[in-house]
Amino acid sequence: MSSADQQPHEPQLRLGPLRRLGLSGKLLLLTIPLVLAAQILIYVPSIANFRINRLNDRLAAANTAALVLDAAPLGMVPESLSRQILSSIGARAVAIKWGQQRRLLASADLPPQIDHDIDMRSMTVWSAIVDAFDLMFERGNQTMRIIGPAPGGAQFIEVVVDELPLRQAMYRFSRNLLWVSLGLAILSAGLVYITLHYLFVRPMRRLTASMVAFHENPESHARIIVPSQRADEIGVAEREFSEMQRDLVSMLHQKSRLAALGLAVSKINHDLRNLLASSQLLSDQLASVPDPRVQRFAPKLMRSLERAIAFCQSTLSYGRAQEAPPDRRMIEVETIVGDVRESAGLATDDSIGWINAIERGLQIDADPDQLFRILLNLVRNAAQALEGQPHSEVAPRQIRITGRREGAVAILEVSDTGPGVPQKAKDHLFEAFQGSLRPGGSGLGLAIAAELVRAHDGDIHLVEGTIGATFRITLPDRPVELLSLRNERARA
Repeated sequence: MSSADQQPHEPQLRLGPLRRLGLSGKLLLLTIPLVLAAQILIYVPSIANFRINRLNDRLAAANTAALVLDAAPLGMVPESLSRQILSSIGARAVAIKWGQQRRLLASADLPPQIDHDIDMRSMTVWSAIVDAFDLMFERGNQTMRIIGPAPGGAQFIEVVVDELPLRQAMYRFSRNLLWVSLGLAILSAGLVYITLHYLFVRPMRRLTASMVAFHENPESHARIIVPSQRADEIGVAEREFSEMQRDLVSMLHQKSRLAALGLAVSKINHDLRNLLASSQLLSDQLASVPDPRVQRFAPKLMRSLERAIAFCQSTLSYGRAQEAPPDRRMIEVETIVGDVRESAGLATDDSIGWINAIERGLQIDADPDQLFRILLNLVRNAAQALEGQPHSEVAPRQIRITGRREGAVAILEVSDTGPGVPQKAKDHLFEAFQGSLRPGGSGLGLAIAAELVRAHDGDIHLVEGTIGATFRITLPDRPVELLSLRNERARA
C-alpha cells in the first residue's frame, strides 16, 4: 500500500462555496457603510451650520429693520408698516438695547412667553450641533429669541421668531443633502469598489485559483502561476509563489525519481545480497589456500564482501533513503584511507598519483563505515574527473587526501588536479540528480556524502580558488558530558 493510500483524505478546496461572499462582496459591504459614515460626519456639522446661517440671516434682517424703525421721526411708525416690516423678516418682535435702556422697536402677536433663548455671541460648536438636533426633534410651533450684536453703539439686538419655518427649512435641507449624499455615497462606493477590485481583488482571486489548481495536480508545470510585472507587494507575492511552485514541482519530481530508484535498488539489493553471500562462501574457501599472495589479499576481499552484504542488508531493512544514525567511535584515519584507495582501484593504477597527507596517528570520532563511504564517493568522483584529462608534466593527474585536527574538530580534504567543478553544477552541488560533475552521472555520490557528513553534525563544502576540485570535510567530536567523564576518571 502506498503512503498516499495510508493517509486520510482531506476535503478538496473549491471556489464555488467561497464565492458566495468573496472578497468582492466583503469589500462592497465594507465600502458602503464607510462612505455613509463619512457622509454622516459631513451632515452633522452641515445641518448645524445651516441653522447658524439662518439665525444670522434673521439677525441681519432685524438689524436692517431696526435701522428703518429707529430712523422714523420720534420713533412713530404706523402699526401697519411695522407689521409689514416684521412679516418681511419673518419675526414677531424686534428689540434693541442702548446702555441701560431696552427699546422695543416693533412687535406683532407676541406670545405670553418665549420658549427658547439663543445667544449668538457665546455659541460653541458643540452647542450649535446639539441645539440643531433638538430643534429638529421638537414638535409644534414654539418661539425663540435670538440675541446678537447690534449696529452702531447698541449693546445687542433681539428678534423673536417662530421655530416652525426654520425647522421646515432644516428638513428640506436635510432631505436634499440626503439625496446628494446618497448619490455621492453610491458613486464613491462604486469607484472605490472598482478600483480596489481591479487592484487587489482580481490579483488575489488569481492567486487563489492558482493555489487550488496547483493543489489538484502539484506535479504539473502547467499549473504554475505566471507572475505579473507589478512592483508592489502583490507582484512580489506572485513571483515568490511562482518560485515556490517551481521548487515544489522540482522536489516532487525528484522524490518520485528517488522513490522509483529506491524500489529498483531494493529489488537489485535483494538479488545482489544472495550473489554476495555466494561470493563470501567462495572467499572463505579461498582463505584456506596456502599461497602467500592469496593470504595477503583474501582478508581484504572478505572485508569488502562483508561491508557490501551489510550495506545491502541495511538497505533492505530500512527500505528508505534515510541513513541509519552513525555508530561513532575513535578510529584511525589512515586505515580508512588505505581501504578507500584499494576499493577505488587506485592502489594498482599508476596513471593517477596518490598523495596521503594525513597527520600521523590522526583519530576521528566517526562511524568507520560511513566515513569510508564518504571518502570513497569523493575519491571516485576525483578519479572520474581525472580519467578524461591528458597526461602532462606541468599538471600531473593526482588525488591528494589531507587530514588534521584543530582542537575538537577534525578536518579532511580530498582534492584533485582535474578540470574543477563547472558553475552550473555548483548551484546544486549536493542535491541528488542535480549536482552531477560529468555527463551521464546521477549526482548521488556527493548527495550521499553530504547526508552522511550532516549526520555527524559536520559540514562539507567546495573550497574555492584551488586547482581542480577540493572538498573540505569538517567533523566535530561529540560533546562530552563532564559528569560522566569525571565518573569514568574516578572509576579509573
